[in-house]
Amino acid sequence: MTSARPRPSLLVVLALAISCALFACRSDSTDSAPADGRATPSAAPALMQLGYLGGGGSMSLAPHDANTESYAAIDENGFQSAARRPLSTFSIDVDTASYANVRRFLREGRLPPKDAVRIEELVNAFDYDDAGPADGQPFGVTTEVGVAPWSPGHLLVRIGLAAQRVDVSELPPSNFVFLLDVSGSMNSPDKLPLLKRSLALLVDSLDRDDRVAIVVYAGAAGLVLPSTACDEEHKPQVLDALERLSAGGSTAGGAGLRLAYDQVREHFVEGGINRVILATDGDFNVGPSSDAEMVRLIEDERGHGAFLTVLGFGTGNLKDSKMEQLADRGNGQYCYVDSFLEARRVLVEQLGGTLLTVAKDVKIQVEFNPARVAAYRLVGYENRLLADEDFADDSKDAGELGAGHHVTALYEVVPVGADDAVDVGTVDPLRYGEVTRTENEAHGDELLFVKLRWKAPDGDTSELLTRPVAAGLDGGTSDDFRFAAAVAGFGMLLRDSEHTGTLTYDDVLELARGARGDDPRGRRAELLGLVETAASL
Repeated sequence: MTSARPRPSLLVVLALAISCALFACRSDSTDSAPADGRATPSAAPALMQLGYLGGGGSMSLAPHDANTESYAAIDENGFQSAARRPLSTFSIDVDTASYANVRRFLREGRLPPKDAVRIEELVNAFDYDDAGPADGQPFGVTTEVGVAPWSPGHLLVRIGLAAQRVDVSELPPSNFVFLLDVSGSMNSPDKLPLLKRSLALLVDSLDRDDRVAIVVYAGAAGLVLPSTACDEEHKPQVLDALERLSAGGSTAGGAGLRLAYDQVREHFVEGGINRVILATDGDFNVGPSSDAEMVRLIEDERGHGAFLTVLGFGTGNLKDSKMEQLADRGNGQYCYVDSFLEARRVLVEQLGGTLLTVAKDVKIQVEFNPARVAAYRLVGYENRLLADEDFADDSKDAGELGAGHHVTALYEVVPVGADDAVDVGTVDPLRYGEVTRTENEAHGDELLFVKLRWKAPDGDTSELLTRPVAAGLDGGTSDDFRFAAAVAGFGMLLRDSEHTGTLTYDDVLELARGARGDDPRGRRAELLGLVETAASL
């Protein structure tokens, strides 16, 4: 039996009621906002009517039914000839959003879109037991060579960076501005409610030397909470302001960014952490600012010491490509929060790495010895590639390394004389002859040469670190090497990579199980479950 439809007269009454409510909201927001369109702390009643704060006048919109998630296309790195292109240059990446997003898809019982799988972010979602820094450097470097599990005739080279760890109690004073999306698309349990619980974890870990302001944006940008000290007296005010947020309206992200950076500048802490934390599902589709204008603003502010961290939430509307770009331009990390446990990992367990930069503009350049290497390919990092000339150019931006962060880069290497040669393309004969490369006796045992450049967080001039990597195999590899290889292989299978060779999900499981090592939080065990799920789909 179907329910009766409302009578026409009732529909008219409902339409009139909604129209009146919308008119009242528009009138209140116009009267209470200053000429530049920004709301002030005294505008809280109007913000309640706009749906920013919980209250009798708040409005909520139903979550989006259509799936409008977007991901940047990834053109997977191919093999390069070591003779023709001996240099490989890229920026580090400490983002972990792709791993958490892949986990979300698999737990929903479906494979992720191929372009949602950024292999380097899967690999770097795990900690590795690499040696820390020495001699006053901000990070240590580990290199290791083994056999590529998906192509036994090839080698796999792992380059690992381990940043110095900083105890949370030793973090410098913080000046945070939470820039929170409260638009209608955030009205879902895995979005605004999870966002509020997540940031409450961060606030709980702050003390009297830290300050928090809260800026929200939907149809307009508003300052819900001016910069407030997180001492015992005032911390409840911050938590209460978070708790009272509710979703409603369209999105004006550009105005919110400007207001957030205004707050950072007003309360800037010299020698401290000055950071905007943007939490959103990535929807910046309404407002006067273009994406290019927002990027220019973020780049300008990072030059003045105000960095940007991006936290992604929810499903169906995730603008992954845009969020990654904003974090990259803002010298910050992009994380996807798919659960309260992930929020705890990012905002509590890895608080130092998420918020405190120990080295900026970190670049890696690898020179391959053509006497030993026929071809090579960088596994992942497709959207972090740099021109070789960018390596020594200190004006070129690159990735940031946070306290306690681990970064791993993997190269698949085809040795000279390998039976399974790869296609590296051909070029026409040179008119003036070819440049020949012969084995240099002084470097004949080297497979490759690693160079790293970085700047101090407040520096403008880079420092250089170099390390040769020998060609020989010592007969064994570490748990970290094998586990990183397993994760990379998992990503290649999810992407349906042309380079997977003979690799299967069972191979990944066997390799990862044998490399779990010390796993106190069960993170590596979690990967095994995800691989098993992917194999069943």
